[in-house]
Amino acid sequence: MYSRYEHEGLVWIDLESPTRDEITRIIEEFQIAPLIAEELLFPATKPRAEFYKDYMYLVLHFPALRHSHKTREQEIDFIVGERFLITTHYDVIDPLHKFAKIFEVHSILEKDEVDDHAGFLFFYMLKKLYKAVEHEVEYVRHEMALIEEHIFSDQQVEMVAAISRSARDLLNLRQMIEPHRDVLQTIEAEGPQLFGKEFSPYLRALSNEYYRVHNHVMREMESLHELRETNNSLLTTKQNETMRIFTILAFVTFPLSLIVEIFSMDTHNTPIVGLPYDFWIVMAILTFASVLMVWFFRYKNWF
Repeated sequence: MYSRYEHEGLVWIDLESPTRDEITRIIEEFQIAPLIAEELLFPATKPRAEFYKDYMYLVLHFPALRHSHKTREQEIDFIVGERFLITTHYDVIDPLHKFAKIFEVHSILEKDEVDDHAGFLFFYMLKKLYKAVEHEVEYVRHEMALIEEHIFSDQQVEMVAAISRSARDLLNLRQMIEPHRDVLQTIEAEGPQLFGKEFSPYLRALSNEYYRVHNHVMREMESLHELRETNNSLLTTKQNETMRIFTILAFVTFPLSLIVEIFSMDTHNTPIVGLPYDFWIVMAILTFASVLMVWFFRYKNWF
């Protein structure tokens, strides 16, 4: 899908699953290197930043955990020149869709400095994308709050799988955004040569946005680790309590079974057996032994 947005000479072209004809049109209009054109047709495995004479080419991956997209990892390729910005992707990118609506009403372009070059447009777009990553972190944080509530509602067994799912989500978030660090460092170092030294504070601000989101992810991973430890402790305590009860029951029933077996022996001189009320006498002995053992266990604070 080909979308084109313009504002006072500033052009943004957004391509979703671009065709070769669309890429060819872009190459001819903006004089893009043919090697980059081939890169735009297929997803890349790693983020990177490359600088050319009149533009820069970036590849970044962003998480998509909350929505039913094709994948949980979405790639965006950026080509940023002086007066143009080209983005390509292979799935619906919700933040870009929202950014397009803002662009159409020019609310993001009302600032005078935005008209200078497309670097400002890239700056605001990337901020919007990092804000979306923050929403992904908030989604995981909400899930962790529910997990904490269930842990202390005696649902430790059910929370083992839930904790693992949240750990997987946080790990995916971390793995996807950590490679951004090297890309942003490259942009911060070489970007001023393309857009001017006055643009350096904006590039540093993008790095700050990244570190802020990354710190949120790391804090949630630490919190999840504490939740896992708490859940494991409570689960272990519950299992130990169950095993203790079974041990006590086994210890109580073993001597009682032994007494019954003794009185059931087929001998000529078995005591009590054969006397009047022999059954009730044996039951009384078993009852007395049970009460004595229960008292002993309580005395020892074993239950």
